[in-house]
Amino acid sequence: MKVYFHPQFYDEYTTDPAAETGRMEAIVKEITPFTEIITCAPASEDDLLAAHTKAHIEQVRRVGLFEIAALAAGGAIQAAQAGMEEPSFGLIRPPGHHASANSCWGFCYFNNIAVSLYYLRAKQQIDQAFILDFDLHYGDGNVNILGKESWVEILNPESHQRDTYLEEVKDALDTTRADIIAVSAGFDHHVNDWGGLLHTADYKTMGQWVRETAIRNGGGCYGLLEGGYNHKVLGKNVLAFLEGLQTGK
Repeated sequence: MKVYFHPQFYDEYTTDPAAETGRMEAIVKEITPFTEIITCAPASEDDLLAAHTKAHIEQVRRVGLFEIAALAAGGAIQAAQAGMEEPSFGLIRPPGHHASANSCWGFCYFNNIAVSLYYLRAKQQIDQAFILDFDLHYGDGNVNILGKESWVEILNPESHQRDTYLEEVKDALDTTRADIIAVSAGFDHHVNDWGGLLHTADYKTMGQWVRETAIRNGGGCYGLLEGGYNHKVLGKNVLAFLEGLQTGK
């Protein structure tokens, strides 16, 4: 499986948990034997303007985070393009699902999912998109930007019961006819992370369901890293999700 990454993602660009030293290292160590890691390139300003206002882009530039955030968005575009042919993953940071068109919070600056889906749509590669956001936190930026689009479905599972949570994911994937499944893949809902709900095996299961849906619909699938802050389990959780994406059931 192709995984899009850049050594600059090792940099501690702010003091927030998403930028903490050791986070990306934990993932890379776990997944390297099983994946093809490809160096990603930054998104262009035109790519970013599909999802964000010029004022927002300039604000991110003023605070000195444009370069790293544009690199993450570029990795998202590359993962999305590759995902049309085979499952792929953007091992990127900063995350993006709390970034709206003209504002952001929650360690996010540019909305990586939105930028990548608008790119595919502009290239006429997709007709319908489904976003599964299994991060602990509600992806308000995804909804604020893409919720108004008739060609996008978004699921932020809401249950606080593990079995019901997984059923909600399965039911939504079973009914979508989208030709691209994009995953805001946050791993902070793990039992040993902030959320305390999901098990490592659940990420593999959801990855399998995503791949099965893509195959059924004759489309593609990809995931982008969002949250996940316990470095001791993060790599194993990401690997489990990638294994599910790669194999299906």
